Amino acid sequence: MKQLDLKKILQKLNLNKPKIIGMSVAAAIIILSGIFLRDNEIFYFVLGISFVIGLLPFFVSLILETSSLREKEEMFLEFSRNLAENVRAGTPIGRSILNVRKKDYGKLNPYVNKLANQISLGIPVQNAFETFAKDANSKIITRAITIISEAEKAGGEIKDILGAVVKSITQTEKLKKERRAVMYSLVVQGYIIFLVFIIIILVMQFKILPIASGLGEGLGQAEGMPTLSGLGQQGVIATEEQLTKPFLWLLIVQGFFAGIVIGKLAEGKIKAGLKHSFILVTLALLISTGARVFFG
Repeated sequence: MKQLDLKKILQKLNLNKPKIIGMSVAAAIIILSGIFLRDNEIFYFVLGISFVIGLLPFFVSLILETSSLREKEEMFLEFSRNLAENVRAGTPIGRSILNVRKKDYGKLNPYVNKLANQISLGIPVQNAFETFAKDANSKIITRAITIISEAEKAGGEIKDILGAVVKSITQTEKLKKERRAVMYSLVVQGYIIFLVFIIIILVMQFKILPIASGLGEGLGQAEGMPTLSGLGQQGVIATEEQLTKPFLWLLIVQGFFAGIVIGKLAEGKIKAGLKHSFILVTLALLISTGARVFFG
């Protein structure tokens, strides 16, 4: 029973072997670095590398999933066109599905073959289409299939419905491509702005704060100097290390939410922003911790 529950949890979290290995390696690196490199400047850089190793399989999986979904939606447009041509020629929709299954639809092939197999076994077209939409797991395909199956159920002019569906999908794909082209410059600007932000933080960390810290030590309890009174150490002047610690977290938080915003604007999906968040957070971690090793 416990083994079955574990399998359900792994399926729900979409954990596969590469992801588990990545997280295991990252955990091992964190533990070993905590034991042997705790007081070394390279400790945080190693933590950054472990973060990248642990999340890289998730990042690659997200990229492949997004690419696969995009290809399925593009191939569904081709499938709909071929299906509409067959129906327009007077072939019943069930027979038309069997006719078009021989064509190559890339990532959509398994779903088309399953749809055709269900039709050949005598399963109603509407039920087969519902299974097709569920397996494809795409909002565009689900919406189009719902329209087609409802039209077939109502006994309307299926050829006209298919024509309208093809036109709608074509327009949707065209708008998506135009949006990606327009937003490309915005994505580039987002990355440039974040890199400039990292540079500003590094300048503050390694140029400005050392000067401020030196002035604080020379002036003692000078008025206006940063203190740790908010941390329960009233009157104690904050050291350079204590002042620079929040900078890394600032970069991580900024990188994560900046990536979410970039993905939402570019592709209209928060999930798409996770890949940008991973890239920005990785840049923040490696650049910040690497600079600390070389200049700290």
